[in-house]
Amino acid sequence: MHRTLPLWRTLAASAAIAGSIALTGCQTDGIDIAKAMRPLSPQMLALFEKKGMSKESPILARIFKEESELEIWKQDNTGHFALLKTYPICRWSGELGPKIKQGDRQAPEGFYTITPGQMNPNSSYYLSFNIGYPNAFDRAHGRTGAHLMVHGDCSSAGCYAMTDEQIGEIYSLARESFFGGQHSFQIQAYPFRMTPLNMAKHRNSPHLAFWKNLKQGYDHFDVSRREPKVSVCDRRYVFDAEAPNGATQLRFDPAGRCPAYEVKKELAQAVAEKQKADDTQFAQLVQRNTPTVPVRTGRDGGMHETFVAKLAPRLVRDPDGSVRYDIDPAQTAKLGSYVNPPRDPETPPADTASVASTPRSAPAMSLASSESIPAPQPAGRSAAPQSDNTFSRFARWAGFGGNEAKPETAQPAAAPAPRPASRPAAAAAIAPKPKAQPEPHQEAAAEPPRVRTTAASGASLMSGATPLVQSDSFESRFGPMR
Repeated sequence: MHRTLPLWRTLAASAAIAGSIALTGCQTDGIDIAKAMRPLSPQMLALFEKKGMSKESPILARIFKEESELEIWKQDNTGHFALLKTYPICRWSGELGPKIKQGDRQAPEGFYTITPGQMNPNSSYYLSFNIGYPNAFDRAHGRTGAHLMVHGDCSSAGCYAMTDEQIGEIYSLARESFFGGQHSFQIQAYPFRMTPLNMAKHRNSPHLAFWKNLKQGYDHFDVSRREPKVSVCDRRYVFDAEAPNGATQLRFDPAGRCPAYEVKKELAQAVAEKQKADDTQFAQLVQRNTPTVPVRTGRDGGMHETFVAKLAPRLVRDPDGSVRYDIDPAQTAKLGSYVNPPRDPETPPADTASVASTPRSAPAMSLASSESIPAPQPAGRSAAPQSDNTFSRFARWAGFGGNEAKPETAQPAAAPAPRPASRPAAAAAIAPKPKAQPEPHQEAAAEPPRVRTTAASGASLMSGATPLVQSDSFESRFGPMR
């Protein structure tokens, strides 16, 4: 079961926050306390009660690109994880497959660790937390990129974007688990639900071997309902590895040979039985010539169908004969400050007679748009200089907000292209961006003063990696006491 914090630590945190709210009217150092300390809703508390969970018990997250869904699992009274809630993802970018390099617009796939220092209450995208890319596995493969987030505002260029309402609730769930004693929580990011049917549909992908490796972790969690222990050796993931009887502590080299290890007999047997059944079903599906899906679709990521329906785009034909999406800006504003629906190269339909010939006055998104740009920072989200009031000291002490992340020096960010002054603001919000631009949602990469990411951002707690922890952070101050 999870470990709880001593009462004095909870009281100290509460006193610091309450004092700062009274003095500052909920605004300190650019941090909106109403967002960062948003209480969980009565409906969520009732859901805990129904599922036999406590507010402070550990969480775990799973992401599925193809389905555009993010799951939050939470430890129940049995000590196992149970599904708490499934959130439709508002936007992710790129194709199915892992992130390889800076600027490829790919949202990461793999196993990542989120610490309190990676939580950002002062994000330009409402709230966010750093996924921790690249982890030990990514670095062993020479992959590049940084500051990849789960955040709000429903716009992505390498991140997983939720609505502001969703990320507010997810952020609060993580915060309460950290206050309850959880050192970190795991994100498992998959291309799709790892079923035999989905594996058969994607059997022609060059990423199939990588996905089979991810599926091993998927299966460990599926049969045990416990967070799998993740290690990296021989440039692959290894799950729930333990030192053999009489052996010393295991040492994993992400790029080197794997040490001798073992997995608990009961777990290994259950995983083997599941994998055998899945392999049999996979072979049967292949034998029946189950249709495959294209390796590359040409689409720019995905958006859950519930959000696509809310945008209600229609196709219109301009006087020059070009076809484009026409989207009601009032609908996009409900999802985030900047909403860029996925590009579909197979649209428009063959029946061009169904395409409207007269666009309405609302702005439109070009079919050629494949890049997104961050919206102008809304009022109240600017990063004010650090002060030395009660909350700012507590925030630095607890690890919230942390230090500013510096831009990657190897690939300096290009300045955003200027927008025509005469264009309406709503039109600018869905304008295409030249492909030369860097990934805008690598927070602080393009505009360092706007976004703060802690020194722990990007660090993985996997074996073979050395976590980076602030000297005066939540983790370093309280870690030895746990």
